[in-house]
Amino acid sequence: MDYSFRELECFIAVAEELSFTRAAARLRLAQPPLSRHIRALEEKIGADLFLREPRKVSLTPAGTIFYDETRTIPRRLERAAEVAKRTSLGETARLRLGFVSAVMNDELIDTFRRFRASHRGVQVMLHDLPPQEQLNAIADGRLEGGFVGLQPRERPAGIRFVPWHKEPLKCFVPRGHAFEGLKSLSLASLAAESFIAVSGESAPAFAAHVRELCRAAGFRPRIILESPRAQAVALMVAAGSGIAILPAALAGLFRDSVAAIALKGNPSITHVFACRDQKPAPALDHLIRLIR
Repeated sequence: MDYSFRELECFIAVAEELSFTRAAARLRLAQPPLSRHIRALEEKIGADLFLREPRKVSLTPAGTIFYDETRTIPRRLERAAEVAKRTSLGETARLRLGFVSAVMNDELIDTFRRFRASHRGVQVMLHDLPPQEQLNAIADGRLEGGFVGLQPRERPAGIRFVPWHKEPLKCFVPRGHAFEGLKSLSLASLAAESFIAVSGESAPAFAAHVRELCRAAGFRPRIILESPRAQAVALMVAAGSGIAILPAALAGLFRDSVAAIALKGNPSITHVFACRDQKPAPALDHLIRLIR
């Protein structure tokens, strides 16, 4: 059948809007030519696709089946055009990677620069996501890998972890706090403080690690606020809402409004890169070798 793309586009718009008026507005097309495109498509198929009533438009059984079979065509064509464009520019592959803002330091940026220098044909797509969302996306194939922060206690099935960076934890306090001028603090001295924490739902491994550090120091942290992102936690500290235990690198983003104080005993975390537990594609394999 010789269907035109415009006819399919008009059909899909009406099928989703269930209104010729709204579909015409969506396509920025006058309603008479929209109707002509639909009629032409129906004639080519040999079946009515819509039941037209005075105040209602609905799909016929034939229209429903046709919509199910064609609804992804415009998006697939857009993706194909994008891939073709990037291929013409020399980009022949892509890596979809997750990260959390707390791990984006100079070392990681330098790793991406070195990777880009040797893989100019690879498009790197970065997605800022909490650790748990990254792991879910890696498991179902929406991401090739992710810089998830701390490794989970229990390894998810089909996921492997590559250590790449060790970082100290510090106590973040707002400027003007009684602790601001100190060079170091014991964890036990934080027992009476109000904590802001990274939520256990978004970063379960990190949240559990901080709780265990406090428990080992003899207290349970009094958490008054939570956020799924460490950067937002640091921002709430800067606003004077409480204190937090966070990776040291975040202090550079808020140095004018937050003091990051060393903790006695030098607690730290080891950041890991997560990917599927299978032979990686060449580009991903090279990136893993770089971060090691």
